[in-house]
Amino acid sequence: MRLVRVGPRGREKPGVLDANGDIRDVSDLVDDWDGLAMSDAVLAQLRQIDLATLPHLDPKGRIGPCVADVGKFICIGLNYADHAAETGASVPEEPVVFFKATSAICGPDDNLEIPRRSRSTDWEVELGIVIGKQAKYISEDEALGHIAGYCVVHDVSERAFQLEGTGQWVKGKSADTFGPIGPWLVTRDEIEDPQNLTMWLDVNGEAMQRGATSTMVFGVAHLVSYLSQYMSLQPGDVISTGTPPGVGLSMTPPRFLRSGDVVTLGIDGLGQQRQVCVDG
Repeated sequence: MRLVRVGPRGREKPGVLDANGDIRDVSDLVDDWDGLAMSDAVLAQLRQIDLATLPHLDPKGRIGPCVADVGKFICIGLNYADHAAETGASVPEEPVVFFKATSAICGPDDNLEIPRRSRSTDWEVELGIVIGKQAKYISEDEALGHIAGYCVVHDVSERAFQLEGTGQWVKGKSADTFGPIGPWLVTRDEIEDPQNLTMWLDVNGEAMQRGATSTMVFGVAHLVSYLSQYMSLQPGDVISTGTPPGVGLSMTPPRFLRSGDVVTLGIDGLGQQRQVCVDG
Protein backbone atom coordinates (compact mmCIF):
# COMPACT_ATOMS: atom_id res chain seq x y z
CA MET A 1 0.00 0.00 0.00
CA ARG A 2 0.93 3.62 -0.50
CA LEU A 3 -0.03 5.69 2.51
CA VAL A 4 -0.42 9.44 2.14
CA ARG A 5 -1.62 12.44 4.16
CA VAL A 6 -3.54 15.26 2.48
CA GLY A 7 -4.60 18.67 3.77
CA PRO A 8 -3.38 21.92 5.32
CA ARG A 9 -0.42 21.79 7.70
CA GLY A 10 -1.55 20.28 11.01
CA ARG A 11 -4.94 19.20 9.62
CA GLU A 12 -3.93 16.44 7.20
CA LYS A 13 -6.21 13.46 6.63
CA PRO A 14 -4.87 9.92 6.15
CA GLY A 15 -5.35 8.37 2.74
CA VAL A 16 -4.38 5.36 0.65
CA LEU A 17 -3.67 5.33 -3.08
CA ASP A 18 -5.96 2.94 -4.93
CA ALA A 19 -5.07 0.93 -8.04
CA ASN A 20 -5.81 3.94 -10.26
CA GLY A 21 -3.62 6.29 -8.24
CA ASP A 22 -6.61 8.06 -6.68
CA ILE A 23 -6.37 8.98 -3.00
CA ARG A 24 -9.01 7.36 -0.80
CA ASP A 25 -9.94 8.80 2.58
CA VAL A 26 -9.34 6.33 5.43
CA SER A 27 -9.92 8.79 8.27
CA ASP A 28 -12.92 6.77 9.46
CA LEU A 29 -10.61 3.77 9.87
CA VAL A 30 -7.43 5.32 11.31
CA ASP A 31 -6.93 8.63 13.08
CA ASP A 32 -3.73 9.40 11.21
CA TRP A 33 -0.62 7.73 9.78
CA ASP A 34 1.23 7.79 13.07
CA GLY A 35 3.08 4.98 14.80
CA LEU A 36 -0.09 3.42 16.21
CA ALA A 37 -1.58 2.98 12.73
CA MET A 38 1.50 1.36 11.20
CA SER A 39 1.36 -2.00 12.92
CA ASP A 40 1.16 -5.11 10.79
CA ALA A 41 -2.28 -5.84 12.26
CA VAL A 42 -3.78 -2.47 11.27
CA LEU A 43 -2.27 -2.58 7.79
CA ALA A 44 -3.50 -6.15 7.29
CA GLN A 45 -7.05 -5.05 8.15
CA LEU A 46 -6.85 -2.19 5.66
CA ARG A 47 -5.76 -4.55 2.90
CA GLN A 48 -9.07 -6.39 3.28
CA ILE A 49 -11.12 -3.26 2.52
CA ASP A 50 -12.41 -2.45 -0.94
CA LEU A 51 -10.85 0.99 -1.44
CA ALA A 52 -13.41 1.79 -4.14
CA THR A 53 -16.05 2.08 -1.42
CA LEU A 54 -14.18 4.91 0.33
CA PRO A 55 -14.52 8.62 -0.47
CA HIS A 56 -11.86 10.47 -2.42
CA LEU A 57 -9.50 13.05 -0.99
CA ASP A 58 -8.86 16.17 -3.05
CA PRO A 59 -6.26 15.20 -5.69
CA LYS A 60 -5.12 18.84 -5.80
CA GLY A 61 -4.81 19.12 -2.03
CA ARG A 62 -1.52 19.71 -0.28
CA ILE A 63 0.44 16.53 0.38
CA GLY A 64 1.73 16.48 3.94
CA PRO A 65 4.61 14.46 5.37
CA CYS A 66 3.64 10.80 5.07
CA VAL A 67 4.25 10.14 8.78
CA ALA A 68 2.55 12.01 11.63
CA ASP A 69 3.90 12.63 15.13
CA VAL A 70 7.41 11.37 14.43
CA GLY A 71 9.16 10.61 17.70
CA LYS A 72 12.75 10.32 16.45
CA PHE A 73 14.27 11.55 13.18
CA ILE A 74 17.54 9.63 12.97
CA CYS A 75 20.05 10.16 10.18
CA ILE A 76 23.08 8.25 8.95
CA GLY A 77 26.07 10.14 7.57
CA LEU A 78 28.65 9.09 4.95
CA ASN A 79 26.72 5.90 4.21
CA TYR A 80 27.45 5.71 0.47
CA ALA A 81 30.98 4.75 -0.50
CA ASP A 82 30.93 7.02 -3.55
CA HIS A 83 29.65 9.98 -1.49
CA ALA A 84 32.34 9.46 1.16
CA ALA A 85 34.94 9.46 -1.63
CA GLU A 86 33.70 12.74 -3.11
CA THR A 87 33.94 14.45 0.28
CA GLY A 88 37.44 13.11 0.89
CA ALA A 89 36.24 11.21 3.97
CA SER A 90 37.16 7.64 4.82
CA VAL A 91 34.43 5.03 4.66
CA PRO A 92 33.25 4.73 8.27
CA GLU A 93 33.83 1.49 10.16
CA GLU A 94 30.41 1.76 11.77
CA PRO A 95 27.36 3.94 11.05
CA VAL A 96 27.72 7.68 11.67
CA VAL A 97 24.55 8.63 13.59
CA PHE A 98 23.03 12.06 14.11
CA PHE A 99 19.55 13.53 14.60
CA LYS A 100 17.42 16.12 12.86
CA ALA A 101 14.89 18.07 14.88
CA THR A 102 11.38 16.78 14.19
CA SER A 103 10.31 20.41 13.67
CA ALA A 104 12.25 20.24 10.38
CA ILE A 105 9.67 17.81 8.96
CA CYS A 106 7.40 19.14 6.22
CA GLY A 107 5.50 17.98 3.17
CA PRO A 108 7.30 16.83 0.01
CA ASP A 109 6.22 19.85 -2.04
CA ASP A 110 6.27 22.53 0.65
CA ASN A 111 8.59 25.50 0.13
CA LEU A 112 12.18 25.03 1.27
CA GLU A 113 13.16 27.95 3.50
CA ILE A 114 16.74 29.19 3.23
CA PRO A 115 17.69 30.14 6.81
CA ARG A 116 18.80 33.61 7.78
CA ARG A 117 22.60 33.94 7.60
CA SER A 118 22.78 30.87 5.37
CA ARG A 119 25.44 30.81 2.68
CA SER A 120 25.66 27.10 2.00
CA THR A 121 22.26 25.34 2.01
CA ASP A 122 22.76 21.97 0.32
CA TRP A 123 20.68 19.05 -0.96
CA GLU A 124 20.69 15.30 -0.17
CA VAL A 125 18.21 12.74 -1.53
CA GLU A 126 17.86 9.81 0.87
CA LEU A 127 15.92 6.60 1.44
CA GLY A 128 13.78 6.83 4.56
CA ILE A 129 12.87 3.87 6.77
CA VAL A 130 9.71 4.11 8.89
CA ILE A 131 9.56 1.84 11.92
CA GLY A 132 6.33 -0.13 12.40
CA LYS A 133 7.11 -2.26 15.47
CA GLN A 134 9.29 -1.52 18.49
CA ALA A 135 12.85 -2.68 17.92
CA LYS A 136 15.22 -3.22 20.83
CA TYR A 137 18.34 -5.39 20.68
CA ILE A 138 17.19 -7.08 17.48
CA SER A 139 19.30 -9.02 14.98
CA GLU A 140 19.74 -8.19 11.31
CA ASP A 141 17.57 -11.20 10.44
CA GLU A 142 14.73 -9.69 12.47
CA ALA A 143 15.18 -6.11 11.30
CA LEU A 144 13.06 -5.94 8.14
CA GLY A 145 10.05 -7.26 10.06
CA HIS A 146 10.16 -4.17 12.27
CA ILE A 147 9.83 -1.80 9.31
CA ALA A 148 6.43 -0.41 8.31
CA GLY A 149 7.68 0.94 5.00
CA TYR A 150 9.90 3.29 3.06
CA CYS A 151 9.74 6.87 1.78
CA VAL A 152 11.74 9.62 0.14
CA VAL A 153 13.54 11.98 2.53
CA HIS A 154 15.29 15.22 1.56
CA ASP A 155 18.01 15.70 4.17
CA VAL A 156 18.57 19.42 3.56
CA SER A 157 21.77 20.71 5.16
CA GLU A 158 23.33 24.10 5.88
CA ARG A 159 27.01 23.25 5.59
CA ALA A 160 28.42 26.27 7.42
CA PHE A 161 26.08 25.66 10.34
CA GLN A 162 26.94 21.95 10.20
CA LEU A 163 30.71 22.03 9.85
CA GLU A 164 32.03 25.40 11.07
CA GLY A 165 32.34 26.42 14.69
CA THR A 166 31.61 23.96 17.46
CA GLY A 167 28.83 21.53 18.23
CA GLN A 168 27.18 18.65 16.46
CA TRP A 169 25.87 18.36 12.90
CA VAL A 170 22.32 18.78 14.20
CA LYS A 171 22.38 22.59 14.02
CA GLY A 172 23.08 22.43 10.28
CA LYS A 173 20.38 19.85 9.72
CA SER A 174 17.39 21.07 11.68
CA ALA A 175 16.07 24.34 10.27
CA ASP A 176 12.35 24.48 9.55
CA THR A 177 11.55 22.69 6.24
CA PHE A 178 14.91 20.86 6.22
CA GLY A 179 13.14 17.47 6.39
CA PRO A 180 10.62 16.95 3.57
CA ILE A 181 9.18 13.41 3.84
CA GLY A 182 7.00 11.65 1.29
CA PRO A 183 4.91 11.85 -0.80
CA TRP A 184 4.04 8.30 0.22
CA LEU A 185 4.93 5.75 2.81
CA VAL A 186 5.21 2.59 0.71
CA THR A 187 4.65 -0.47 2.89
CA ARG A 188 7.52 -2.95 3.03
CA ASP A 189 5.67 -5.67 1.12
CA GLU A 190 5.69 -3.39 -1.95
CA ILE A 191 9.50 -3.06 -1.96
CA GLU A 192 11.11 -6.33 -2.98
CA ASP A 193 14.66 -5.20 -2.23
CA PRO A 194 15.40 -1.88 -0.49
CA GLN A 195 19.04 -2.28 -1.57
CA ASN A 196 18.13 -2.09 -5.25
CA LEU A 197 16.48 1.33 -5.66
CA THR A 198 17.65 4.12 -7.96
CA MET A 199 17.57 7.68 -6.68
CA TRP A 200 18.02 11.12 -8.21
CA LEU A 201 17.97 14.85 -7.50
CA ASP A 202 17.88 17.85 -9.87
CA VAL A 203 18.23 21.58 -9.23
CA ASN A 204 16.50 23.85 -11.75
CA GLY A 205 16.22 20.85 -14.08
CA GLU A 206 19.97 20.11 -13.97
CA ALA A 207 21.03 16.65 -12.80
CA MET A 208 22.94 16.76 -9.52
CA GLN A 209 22.61 13.39 -7.81
CA ARG A 210 22.31 10.01 -9.46
CA GLY A 211 22.76 6.90 -7.35
CA ALA A 212 21.38 3.66 -6.02
CA THR A 213 20.87 2.13 -2.61
CA SER A 214 23.10 -0.74 -3.74
CA THR A 215 26.15 1.40 -2.89
CA MET A 216 25.20 1.88 0.76
CA VAL A 217 28.05 1.05 3.13
CA PHE A 218 25.58 -0.24 5.74
CA GLY A 219 22.31 -1.65 4.44
CA VAL A 220 18.81 -1.21 5.76
CA ALA A 221 18.73 -4.36 7.92
CA HIS A 222 22.12 -3.57 9.45
CA LEU A 223 21.11 0.01 10.29
CA VAL A 224 17.89 -0.98 12.05
CA SER A 225 19.66 -3.70 14.03
CA TYR A 226 22.62 -1.46 14.85
CA LEU A 227 20.49 1.44 16.11
CA SER A 228 18.37 -0.91 18.21
CA GLN A 229 21.46 -1.81 20.24
CA TYR A 230 21.73 1.80 21.45
CA MET A 231 18.11 2.99 21.65
CA SER A 232 14.68 1.48 21.28
CA LEU A 233 13.12 2.28 17.92
CA GLN A 234 9.45 3.13 18.24
CA PRO A 235 6.63 2.88 15.69
CA GLY A 236 6.63 6.03 13.59
CA ASP A 237 10.35 6.76 14.03
CA VAL A 238 12.06 7.74 10.78
CA ILE A 239 15.60 6.75 9.79
CA SER A 240 17.22 8.61 6.89
CA THR A 241 19.90 6.35 5.49
CA GLY A 242 22.46 8.58 3.75
CA THR A 243 22.95 10.14 0.33
CA PRO A 244 24.72 9.24 -2.92
CA PRO A 245 27.31 11.54 -4.55
CA GLY A 246 26.52 14.87 -6.16
CA VAL A 247 25.97 17.22 -3.21
CA GLY A 248 26.76 20.89 -3.71
CA LEU A 249 29.52 20.92 -1.08
CA SER A 250 31.66 18.58 -3.19
CA MET A 251 31.45 20.53 -6.44
CA THR A 252 34.30 22.69 -7.75
CA PRO A 253 33.50 25.40 -6.88
CA PRO A 254 30.85 24.42 -4.32
CA ARG A 255 27.28 25.17 -5.35
CA PHE A 256 24.46 25.88 -2.94
CA LEU A 257 20.75 26.67 -3.00
CA ARG A 258 19.39 30.19 -3.31
CA SER A 259 15.90 31.69 -3.17
CA GLY A 260 14.05 30.88 -6.40
CA ASP A 261 15.82 27.58 -7.05
CA VAL A 262 13.60 24.53 -7.64
CA VAL A 263 14.68 21.14 -6.31
CA THR A 264 13.12 17.91 -7.58
CA LEU A 265 14.07 14.47 -6.29
CA GLY A 266 12.79 10.93 -6.11
CA ILE A 267 13.44 7.25 -5.54
CA ASP A 268 12.31 4.34 -7.70
CA GLY A 269 8.86 3.20 -6.53
CA LEU A 270 8.61 5.77 -3.73
CA GLY A 271 7.49 8.86 -5.65
CA GLN A 272 9.07 12.27 -6.01
CA GLN A 273 9.25 15.66 -4.32
CA ARG A 274 9.43 19.25 -5.57
CA GLN A 275 10.46 22.23 -3.47
CA VAL A 276 10.78 25.90 -4.35
CA CYS A 277 13.46 27.68 -2.32
CA VAL A 278 12.37 30.85 -0.53
CA ASP A 279 13.99 33.18 1.99
CA GLY A 280 13.31 32.03 5.53
